[in-house]
Amino acid sequence: MSKKILIVDDNEFMIEVMTYILNNKGYDVIALNNGDQVLDRIKTASPDLVILDMMLPDADGREICHEIKHNTDTRDLPVIICTGSNDVKLSMNQPGSPDDILYKPFNVDSLVDMVAYQLAA
Repeated sequence: MSKKILIVDDNEFMIEVMTYILNNKGYDVIALNNGDQVLDRIKTASPDLVILDMMLPDADGREICHEIKHNTDTRDLPVIICTGSNDVKLSMNQPGSPDDILYKPFNVDSLVDMVAYQLAA
């Protein structure tokens, strides 16, 4: 059974690229283009990993990550924040922080290696 990854990004092209790369590596991908359904989708789809854009039009990815990490049912779910900003690095050691940061633009190997590392942890 392949691992399931939830991608949350408002950029459809980014979703397409990550989905293509991860599908080719054998992962099942679920995608959302907004933040308001993330917690419900986690409950219904039970992903093994979440890749979450930091800046969504309807939500802040850091706040969604905080909610995931402070919920007893989802706190062990690995979360990778995807961002073009360096500001998120400052909050990495705070409660509710993501497990890793994928900086945009990223290369294929960085994405694949980070996903594999988080799923193996």
